[in-house]
Amino acid sequence: MRYLLIALGLTLSLLALSCGAYNFTGTGKIDAKTFQVNYFQNNAELVEPGIERIFTQSLQEIIQNQTNLNLTNQGGDLLYEGEITDYRITPMTATADQRAAQNRLTITINVRFVNRNKEDDNFEKRFSFYDDFPADQQLVGSQLTKSLDVIFERIKQDVFNESLAKW
Repeated sequence: MRYLLIALGLTLSLLALSCGAYNFTGTGKIDAKTFQVNYFQNNAELVEPGIERIFTQSLQEIIQNQTNLNLTNQGGDLLYEGEITDYRITPMTATADQRAAQNRLTITINVRFVNRNKEDDNFEKRFSFYDDFPADQQLVGSQLTKSLDVIFERIKQDVFNESLAKW
């Protein structure tokens, strides 16, 4: 019984020590204390007003929620910047009488990531995702909000994984 308690204590100690190198977001140990997300300009040919602000804020939120990094306006250890390069609505499926039954909103964002403490992590990459919606609905109001939520959730998670999670 005594050996069982010693083994159990040793096992729990090792587990507690090993948890310091990994967390549930998969980011592991980040060699930074601050991050900065510069305003993402909307340079797409078709401009939907306000989406650049929505994306910039949602990228800030995911990093704040999934790390212990502090948001700063300048001089951040980690820097995210870029632009929305494409906002496109395309018909996807047709009805028997040659009308669109479904449309697809696709957004592409070019992201530049700079890690001032580890230059090997720096990258510039395009991230893109889409959402399909019924062709009889206008892309305004709640439909636009739903589509932006779907698209930005995927893109910001991809940016987070590429820059911090290293999956």
